[in-house]
Amino acid sequence: MSPSSTAAHTQANETTTIAAMQQLFSDQQHDFASAPFWQAHQRIERLERLQAALLAEQEMLIQAIHDDFGRRSADETRLAELLPSIEGIKYAKKRIRKWMRPARRKVGLAFQPAKAWVEYQPLGVVGIIVPWNYPLYLAIGPLVAALAAGNRALIKMSEFTPNTAAALAKLIATIFPANEVAIITGEAEVAAEFSKLPFDHLLFTGGTSIGRHVMRAAAENLTPVTLELGGKSPAIIGHGTDGNSVDIATAAERIAFGKALNAGQTCVAPDYVLCPEHAKDALVAELKVQLTRMYPTLLHNPDYTWIINDKQFDRLHGVLQNAISQGANVMPVNPANESFTGTRIIPPTLITDATEQMDVLQSEIFGPILPIVTYREFSEALTYVRNGDRPLALYYFGANKAEQNAVLKTTHSGGVCINDTVFHVAQDDLPFGGVGASGMGHYHGHEGFLTFSKARAVLRKGKLNSARFVYPPYGGKLLNTIYKLFIR
Repeated sequence: MSPSSTAAHTQANETTTIAAMQQLFSDQQHDFASAPFWQAHQRIERLERLQAALLAEQEMLIQAIHDDFGRRSADETRLAELLPSIEGIKYAKKRIRKWMRPARRKVGLAFQPAKAWVEYQPLGVVGIIVPWNYPLYLAIGPLVAALAAGNRALIKMSEFTPNTAAALAKLIATIFPANEVAIITGEAEVAAEFSKLPFDHLLFTGGTSIGRHVMRAAAENLTPVTLELGGKSPAIIGHGTDGNSVDIATAAERIAFGKALNAGQTCVAPDYVLCPEHAKDALVAELKVQLTRMYPTLLHNPDYTWIINDKQFDRLHGVLQNAISQGANVMPVNPANESFTGTRIIPPTLITDATEQMDVLQSEIFGPILPIVTYREFSEALTYVRNGDRPLALYYFGANKAEQNAVLKTTHSGGVCINDTVFHVAQDDLPFGGVGASGMGHYHGHEGFLTFSKARAVLRKGKLNSARFVYPPYGGKLLNTIYKLFIR
């Protein structure tokens, strides 16, 4: 087939997919209109079906994700995708009835007698745009929240994980009719058209630049959006590090895990470390020790994940070459001194002496590369964080309560871990979401239920109506008395 024929064939497929997607959206709208309020037992039953299917088909999903990455650690898929998906379902199932209860609210004295409450109403049809780095968890997590709130859902999978998309589409089709939940596949054109659909809510997880396009498209329909983006999430080593006030070995172990997980292809991975000058050498040495212990070999090690595709692999190599060409100290951690030719392996790599002009300190890295930036006074570290875009996550290591408090009170980020990395995302009772350039809105647990619900205000009055005394014609002693009582 000639290039022009291939392009025409692809375009025809995209057109067909877009038409089918639009029909699915319409079908879901009609289904919601016919049954706009699922009771608690109906929502729970759908989540139970989803849980059972994920458990039954976990090996198929693990293999699909592995095939998309070239090599994806099966344990990382279980720990970072299946486990939090299942736990999120269990958490929601236990609490849906509580979340759905009308919430009593107070009525002002001037408006008595009356009752007021809030009803939590499903929004309708929710759109979910899934990235490639955690294609299962970042599809299932929002879906759980959408179903818990009583919505229908269309899920657009990434074109970079076609095997996972096909496997999840097969799974979803066995447990949900397409007019309740459906998977959409396709290239960038399909994703663009997906964003233009008049959803009742749209959740996007991905890069900041694409997030802007999604929000722009959603604005045409006044569709509310939740954007889960990313950014340069810092790990701050507390000042005064001398081996006593901060446990460098523990900090290095937890930073190494958070950075090397999924080969750094994690939106909340530590993007760089802010370290006191006097602790830099100790931190670098301990990071090498911890990374070597975790990954004594890389080439045939099933625990170490590949970079997703050639485009991302080349981008990361470009970041490294840019740092090397400008004089940074680039230190790959390759314990067995292996060659990675013909693979998409990039070893964990530490960088010191980087400057602000280098790519490694300009944009989110999204790979196993960790620059270490030094500071003299702790206030300099906080200023450095504040001078950049607000990150999705921020990590502080140290026992100093004043420093911990300063981090919490004087910086902004989507979430914070003190003496740990990444695990705040797995806490179902904590909201997950960014701020500023790292996103807007949040979900997980109760916050997810609220995000995909309309908090509907209700005021009910009986026959007795004290408010009639303020109806026109205005004037008189009673109205003046009301003003004196309440406008003061």
